[in-house]
Amino acid sequence: MKPSLNGIFEAFNGKNILVIGDVMLDEYIEGKVNRLSPEAPVPIVDITSRYTRMGGAANVALNIKALGGNPILCSVIGYDEKSDSLVHLLEERQMSVQGIVRSKHRCATVKYRVLGNNTQLLRLDEEMKSPLTDEDHALLVRQMEAMMDSGIVDGIVFEDYDKGIISPPLIDKVMESAVRKHIPVSVDPKKNNFLSYHHADVFKPNWKEMKEGLNLIADKPDEASLDKIRQLMREKHFSMVVLTLSEDGVLLLYHRNNDIEDIHIPTRVRQVADVSGAGDTMIAVASLALIAGVAPEEMVQLANLAGGMVCEQVGVVPIDKQLFFEEAVKSW
Repeated sequence: MKPSLNGIFEAFNGKNILVIGDVMLDEYIEGKVNRLSPEAPVPIVDITSRYTRMGGAANVALNIKALGGNPILCSVIGYDEKSDSLVHLLEERQMSVQGIVRSKHRCATVKYRVLGNNTQLLRLDEEMKSPLTDEDHALLVRQMEAMMDSGIVDGIVFEDYDKGIISPPLIDKVMESAVRKHIPVSVDPKKNNFLSYHHADVFKPNWKEMKEGLNLIADKPDEASLDKIRQLMREKHFSMVVLTLSEDGVLLLYHRNNDIEDIHIPTRVRQVADVSGAGDTMIAVASLALIAGVAPEEMVQLANLAGGMVCEQVGVVPIDKQLFFEEAVKSW
Protein backbone atom coordinates (compact mmCIF):
# COMPACT_ATOMS: atom_id res chain seq x y z
CA MET A 1 0.00 0.00 0.00
CA LYS A 2 1.38 3.39 -0.98
CA PRO A 3 1.90 5.99 1.76
CA SER A 4 -0.29 9.07 1.84
CA LEU A 5 0.81 11.68 -0.71
CA ASN A 6 -0.34 14.38 1.71
CA GLY A 7 1.87 12.84 4.37
CA ILE A 8 4.89 12.76 2.06
CA PHE A 9 4.55 16.38 1.00
CA GLU A 10 3.99 17.41 4.61
CA ALA A 11 7.15 15.53 5.62
CA PHE A 12 9.20 17.72 3.25
CA ASN A 13 8.55 20.76 5.43
CA GLY A 14 11.35 22.02 7.62
CA LYS A 15 13.97 19.44 6.64
CA ASN A 16 17.49 20.88 6.89
CA ILE A 17 19.60 19.83 3.91
CA LEU A 18 23.20 20.75 3.19
CA VAL A 19 23.60 21.40 -0.54
CA ILE A 20 27.30 21.14 -1.35
CA GLY A 21 28.65 22.14 -4.74
CA ASP A 22 29.15 24.63 -7.51
CA VAL A 23 26.80 27.60 -7.35
CA MET A 24 26.04 29.65 -10.44
CA LEU A 25 24.12 32.61 -11.75
CA ASP A 26 22.01 32.18 -14.89
CA GLU A 27 21.61 35.50 -16.68
CA TYR A 28 19.04 35.74 -19.46
CA ILE A 29 18.82 38.30 -22.24
CA GLU A 30 15.53 37.96 -24.12
CA GLY A 31 14.31 39.68 -27.21
CA LYS A 32 12.74 39.58 -30.65
CA VAL A 33 14.50 38.54 -33.86
CA ASN A 34 13.26 40.09 -37.09
CA ARG A 35 16.39 40.32 -39.22
CA LEU A 36 19.96 39.18 -39.75
CA SER A 37 22.97 41.35 -39.10
CA PRO A 38 24.60 42.98 -42.17
CA GLU A 39 27.96 42.43 -40.46
CA ALA A 40 27.73 38.61 -40.24
CA PRO A 41 25.11 35.90 -40.85
CA VAL A 42 23.78 36.08 -37.29
CA PRO A 43 20.40 37.18 -35.92
CA ILE A 44 19.94 40.61 -34.37
CA VAL A 45 18.15 40.38 -31.02
CA ASP A 46 16.15 43.46 -30.04
CA ILE A 47 16.32 43.16 -26.25
CA THR A 48 13.00 43.22 -24.40
CA SER A 49 14.04 41.91 -20.97
CA ARG A 50 16.92 40.80 -18.77
CA TYR A 51 16.73 38.70 -15.62
CA THR A 52 18.96 36.68 -13.33
CA ARG A 53 18.27 33.33 -11.67
CA MET A 54 20.23 31.05 -9.38
CA GLY A 55 21.72 27.99 -11.06
CA GLY A 56 23.77 24.89 -10.31
CA ALA A 57 23.78 23.92 -6.65
CA ALA A 58 21.87 27.13 -5.90
CA ASN A 59 19.00 25.89 -8.07
CA VAL A 60 18.92 22.60 -6.14
CA ALA A 61 18.68 24.65 -2.95
CA LEU A 62 15.93 26.78 -4.49
CA ASN A 63 13.93 23.66 -5.36
CA ILE A 64 14.31 22.31 -1.82
CA LYS A 65 13.09 25.66 -0.51
CA ALA A 66 10.11 25.61 -2.89
CA LEU A 67 9.16 22.15 -1.61
CA GLY A 68 9.14 23.32 2.02
CA GLY A 69 12.63 22.27 3.05
CA ASN A 70 15.38 24.41 4.53
CA PRO A 71 18.45 24.28 2.27
CA ILE A 72 21.86 25.31 3.59
CA LEU A 73 24.00 26.04 0.56
CA CYS A 74 27.69 25.19 1.03
CA SER A 75 30.06 26.63 -1.55
CA VAL A 76 32.89 29.07 -2.15
CA ILE A 77 32.39 32.30 -4.08
CA GLY A 78 34.37 35.50 -4.52
CA TYR A 79 34.08 39.17 -3.64
CA ASP A 80 33.15 40.21 -7.18
CA GLU A 81 29.91 41.91 -8.18
CA LYS A 82 28.29 38.67 -9.40
CA SER A 83 29.09 36.94 -6.10
CA ASP A 84 27.39 39.87 -4.33
CA SER A 85 24.36 39.34 -6.59
CA LEU A 86 24.22 35.66 -5.64
CA VAL A 87 24.26 36.45 -1.91
CA HIS A 88 21.57 39.08 -2.47
CA LEU A 89 19.34 36.58 -4.30
CA LEU A 90 19.75 34.04 -1.48
CA GLU A 91 18.87 36.62 1.17
CA GLU A 92 15.95 37.84 -0.95
CA ARG A 93 14.57 34.29 -0.91
CA GLN A 94 15.22 34.04 2.85
CA MET A 95 17.72 31.22 2.26
CA SER A 96 20.67 30.56 4.56
CA VAL A 97 24.11 31.90 3.64
CA GLN A 98 25.65 30.16 6.68
CA GLY A 99 27.54 27.70 4.47
CA ILE A 100 28.83 30.24 1.93
CA VAL A 101 32.57 30.93 2.08
CA ARG A 102 33.87 34.05 0.34
CA SER A 103 37.39 33.94 -1.04
CA LYS A 104 39.78 36.36 -2.70
CA HIS A 105 40.85 33.44 -4.92
CA ARG A 106 37.42 32.79 -6.52
CA CYS A 107 34.80 34.51 -8.66
CA ALA A 108 31.18 33.66 -9.35
CA THR A 109 30.30 31.25 -12.16
CA VAL A 110 27.90 32.95 -14.58
CA LYS A 111 26.11 31.53 -17.62
CA TYR A 112 24.74 34.14 -19.99
CA ARG A 113 21.93 32.95 -22.28
CA VAL A 114 20.67 34.96 -25.23
CA LEU A 115 17.13 34.07 -26.32
CA GLY A 116 15.40 35.30 -29.45
CA ASN A 117 11.75 34.52 -30.17
CA ASN A 118 11.76 32.10 -27.19
CA THR A 119 14.69 30.15 -28.66
CA GLN A 120 18.17 30.02 -27.13
CA LEU A 121 20.63 31.44 -29.65
CA LEU A 122 23.84 31.66 -27.66
CA ARG A 123 25.36 30.83 -24.28
CA LEU A 124 28.43 32.49 -22.80
CA ASP A 125 30.17 31.00 -19.74
CA GLU A 126 32.26 33.02 -17.30
CA GLU A 127 33.78 30.68 -14.73
CA MET A 128 36.73 29.41 -12.73
CA LYS A 129 37.42 25.65 -12.69
CA SER A 130 40.57 25.47 -10.58
CA PRO A 131 40.47 23.50 -7.31
CA LEU A 132 40.02 25.34 -4.04
CA THR A 133 43.11 26.54 -2.23
CA ASP A 134 44.02 24.54 0.87
CA GLU A 135 42.85 27.45 3.02
CA ASP A 136 39.43 27.71 1.33
CA HIS A 137 38.98 23.93 1.35
CA ALA A 138 39.73 23.75 5.08
CA LEU A 139 37.36 26.61 5.87
CA LEU A 140 34.50 25.07 3.86
CA VAL A 141 35.00 21.65 5.48
CA ARG A 142 35.09 23.20 8.97
CA GLN A 143 31.81 25.00 8.38
CA MET A 144 30.09 21.87 7.07
CA GLU A 145 31.40 19.69 9.90
CA ALA A 146 30.24 22.25 12.47
CA MET A 147 26.72 22.15 11.03
CA MET A 148 26.70 18.34 10.95
CA ASP A 149 27.98 18.23 14.55
CA SER A 150 25.13 20.54 15.60
CA GLY A 151 22.62 17.77 14.89
CA ILE A 152 20.32 19.90 12.72
CA VAL A 153 21.22 18.33 9.37
CA ASP A 154 18.61 15.89 8.01
CA GLY A 155 20.27 15.21 4.65
CA ILE A 156 23.11 16.11 2.30
CA VAL A 157 23.19 16.71 -1.44
CA PHE A 158 26.38 16.83 -3.52
CA GLU A 159 25.69 18.89 -6.64
CA ASP A 160 28.84 18.59 -8.73
CA TYR A 161 29.43 20.61 -11.90
CA ASP A 162 33.22 20.12 -12.10
CA LYS A 163 33.92 23.76 -11.26
CA GLY A 164 36.42 23.03 -8.49
CA ILE A 165 34.38 23.22 -5.27
CA ILE A 166 34.05 19.45 -4.75
CA SER A 167 37.19 17.30 -4.53
CA PRO A 168 37.99 13.74 -3.36
CA PRO A 169 39.31 14.96 0.03
CA LEU A 170 36.15 17.02 0.59
CA ILE A 171 33.95 14.03 -0.37
CA ASP A 172 35.84 11.79 2.06
CA LYS A 173 35.56 14.29 4.92
CA VAL A 174 31.81 14.82 4.46
CA MET A 175 31.03 11.13 3.93
CA GLU A 176 32.98 10.13 7.04
CA SER A 177 30.76 12.40 9.14
CA ALA A 178 27.57 11.49 7.28
CA VAL A 179 28.08 7.73 7.73
CA ARG A 180 28.95 8.15 11.38
CA LYS A 181 25.90 10.32 12.03
CA HIS A 182 23.53 8.30 9.77
CA ILE A 183 22.75 11.31 7.57
CA PRO A 184 21.34 10.30 4.15
CA VAL A 185 23.35 11.51 1.16
CA SER A 186 22.33 12.11 -2.46
CA VAL A 187 24.85 12.71 -5.24
CA ASP A 188 24.46 14.39 -8.63
CA PRO A 189 27.91 13.61 -10.09
CA LYS A 190 30.04 14.86 -12.95
CA LYS A 191 33.08 13.36 -14.68
CA ASN A 192 36.04 14.52 -12.59
CA ASN A 193 34.91 13.07 -9.26
CA PHE A 194 32.66 10.31 -10.61
CA LEU A 195 34.55 7.43 -8.99
CA SER A 196 35.39 9.35 -5.80
CA TYR A 197 31.89 9.15 -4.32
CA HIS A 198 31.05 6.35 -1.92
CA HIS A 199 28.36 5.31 0.61
CA ALA A 200 25.72 7.44 -1.16
CA ASP A 201 22.07 6.60 -0.58
CA VAL A 202 21.15 8.02 -4.00
CA PHE A 203 23.63 8.32 -6.88
CA LYS A 204 22.01 10.14 -9.81
CA PRO A 205 24.04 10.43 -13.03
CA ASN A 206 22.63 10.74 -16.53
CA TRP A 207 23.55 8.18 -19.17
CA LYS A 208 26.35 10.31 -20.66
CA GLU A 209 27.96 10.70 -17.23
CA MET A 210 27.60 6.97 -16.53
CA LYS A 211 29.16 6.07 -19.90
CA GLU A 212 32.13 8.35 -19.28
CA GLY A 213 32.52 7.33 -15.66
CA LEU A 214 32.56 3.57 -16.32
CA ASN A 215 33.93 3.63 -19.90
CA LEU A 216 30.78 2.01 -21.28
CA ILE A 217 30.30 1.65 -25.03
CA ALA A 218 26.55 1.04 -25.41
CA ASP A 219 24.31 3.88 -26.59
CA LYS A 220 21.65 2.76 -24.12
CA PRO A 221 21.76 0.57 -21.01
CA ASP A 222 22.24 -3.11 -21.90
CA GLU A 223 22.93 -6.14 -19.72
CA ALA A 224 26.71 -5.69 -19.87
CA SER A 225 26.48 -2.06 -18.74
CA LEU A 226 23.96 -2.96 -16.02
CA ASP A 227 26.42 -5.53 -14.67
CA LYS A 228 29.08 -2.82 -14.43
CA ILE A 229 26.66 -0.48 -12.67
CA ARG A 230 25.80 -3.20 -10.16
CA GLN A 231 29.52 -3.75 -9.59
CA LEU A 232 29.94 0.01 -9.01
CA MET A 233 27.12 -0.06 -6.47
CA ARG A 234 28.73 -2.89 -4.54
CA GLU A 235 32.24 -1.44 -4.62
CA LYS A 236 31.14 2.09 -3.69
CA HIS A 237 28.41 1.01 -1.25
CA PHE A 238 25.63 2.88 -3.07
CA SER A 239 22.10 2.11 -1.89
CA MET A 240 20.47 3.29 -5.12
CA VAL A 241 21.46 4.42 -8.59
CA VAL A 242 18.94 6.67 -10.31
CA LEU A 243 20.05 6.74 -13.95
CA THR A 244 18.31 9.44 -15.99
CA LEU A 245 17.78 8.64 -19.68
CA SER A 246 16.35 11.91 -21.03
CA GLU A 247 13.16 11.22 -23.02
CA ASP A 248 13.46 7.50 -22.19
CA GLY A 249 12.74 8.11 -18.51
CA VAL A 250 14.68 6.80 -15.54
CA LEU A 251 16.31 3.48 -14.67
CA LEU A 252 16.35 2.71 -10.95
CA LEU A 253 18.75 0.14 -9.50
CA TYR A 254 18.47 -0.74 -5.82
CA HIS A 255 19.26 -3.49 -3.34
CA ARG A 256 16.43 -5.92 -2.67
CA ASN A 257 16.37 -9.52 -1.38
CA ASN A 258 20.19 -9.83 -1.43
CA ASP A 259 20.30 -8.74 -5.07
CA ILE A 260 20.26 -5.53 -7.10
CA GLU A 261 17.03 -5.06 -9.02
CA ASP A 262 16.40 -2.62 -11.84
CA ILE A 263 13.13 -0.91 -12.72
CA HIS A 264 12.48 1.30 -15.74
CA ILE A 265 10.19 4.27 -15.14
CA PRO A 266 9.07 5.96 -18.40
CA THR A 267 8.68 9.68 -18.86
CA ARG A 268 5.19 11.06 -19.28
CA VAL A 269 4.78 12.86 -22.61
CA ARG A 270 5.04 16.64 -22.11
CA GLN A 271 5.50 19.84 -24.08
CA VAL A 272 9.21 20.38 -23.51
CA ALA A 273 10.25 24.03 -23.60
CA ASP A 274 13.67 23.85 -21.88
CA VAL A 275 15.46 20.95 -20.15
CA SER A 276 17.66 23.30 -18.10
CA GLY A 277 17.46 22.56 -14.39
CA ALA A 278 15.46 19.32 -14.66
CA GLY A 279 18.23 17.33 -12.97
CA ASP A 280 18.42 19.89 -10.16
CA THR A 281 14.72 19.49 -9.49
CA MET A 282 14.96 15.69 -9.58
CA ILE A 283 17.77 15.49 -7.02
CA ALA A 284 15.92 17.93 -4.74
CA VAL A 285 12.73 15.85 -4.82
CA ALA A 286 14.61 12.55 -4.49
CA SER A 287 16.56 13.83 -1.48
CA LEU A 288 13.48 15.06 0.37
CA ALA A 289 11.56 11.87 -0.46
CA LEU A 290 14.50 9.80 0.78
CA ILE A 291 14.49 11.63 4.11
CA ALA A 292 10.70 11.22 4.29
CA GLY A 293 11.14 7.44 4.04
CA VAL A 294 9.52 7.02 0.63
CA ALA A 295 10.21 3.66 -1.05
CA PRO A 296 12.74 3.74 -3.94
CA GLU A 297 10.31 3.23 -6.83
CA GLU A 298 7.84 5.81 -5.54
CA MET A 299 10.68 8.22 -4.79
CA VAL A 300 11.88 8.02 -8.39
CA GLN A 301 8.34 8.35 -9.76
CA LEU A 302 7.95 11.63 -7.88
CA ALA A 303 11.39 12.90 -8.91
CA ASN A 304 10.79 11.97 -12.55
CA LEU A 305 7.42 13.74 -12.56
CA ALA A 306 8.90 16.91 -11.07
CA GLY A 307 11.80 16.94 -13.55
CA GLY A 308 9.36 16.67 -16.44
CA MET A 309 7.20 19.49 -15.11
CA VAL A 310 10.02 22.06 -14.96
CA CYS A 311 10.92 21.23 -18.58
CA GLU A 312 7.64 22.83 -19.63
CA GLN A 313 8.95 26.27 -18.69
CA VAL A 314 11.66 28.34 -20.35
CA GLY A 315 14.76 28.87 -18.24
CA VAL A 316 15.91 27.46 -14.92
CA VAL A 317 12.94 27.60 -12.55
CA PRO A 318 12.11 25.70 -9.32
CA ILE A 319 9.16 23.35 -9.03
CA ASP A 320 5.81 24.73 -7.86
CA LYS A 321 4.86 22.54 -4.86
CA GLN A 322 1.08 22.90 -5.22
CA LEU A 323 1.08 22.16 -8.96
CA PHE A 324 3.46 19.27 -8.34
CA PHE A 325 1.12 17.82 -5.72
CA GLU A 326 -1.89 18.16 -8.04
CA GLU A 327 -0.02 16.36 -10.83
CA ALA A 328 1.22 13.64 -8.48
CA VAL A 329 -2.32 12.94 -7.25
CA LYS A 330 -3.36 11.94 -10.79
CA SER A 331 -1.00 8.97 -10.90
CA TRP A 332 -0.59 8.10 -7.22
